[in-house]
Amino acid sequence: MSGHIATISLISPIGPITITASNTHLVSLRIGMMATDALAHTPLLQAAREQIEQYFAGERTHFDLPLSPPPNQDSAKHRAAIASIAYGETCTYGVLAARIGSAAQAVGQACKTNAFPLIIPCHRVVSTSGPEYYSAGDGPRTKSWLLDFEYDHLPLERRTRLL
Repeated sequence: MSGHIATISLISPIGPITITASNTHLVSLRIGMMATDALAHTPLLQAAREQIEQYFAGERTHFDLPLSPPPNQDSAKHRAAIASIAYGETCTYGVLAARIGSAAQAVGQACKTNAFPLIIPCHRVVSTSGPEYYSAGDGPRTKSWLLDFEYDHLPLERRTRLL
């Protein structure tokens, strides 16, 4: 990892968010965690704060921030697949796994260990049956809030949900 580690925290509709960065890339994003800012005025952290605030204002549908590289090629494949799910849409663990030649459990593990919830939108990966899981914030409640928020901010012609 290059550069010093710095953090910034902000309050959002889903609770506090803390972002950690080096000089060159984001290291993590944690929902439900508030940290004391250290070197918080780095350009990268300010850009991350602005993009997250724009997202919650309904003005941004994707993020353009440098992220720390995944630890291996398999992780990179899963991260890219999760990131490919469009704003306001969902995909099941099984369908996403089939797209990339993986297993649904592996997609679930990638969501669970995602260092960048919200930026890499693991909340858009859903179950076909049984309870929903989400490892950030207040768990399934946060996931549901994010999905409803995105749906509510879609253009009317893209709103296809029946309920």
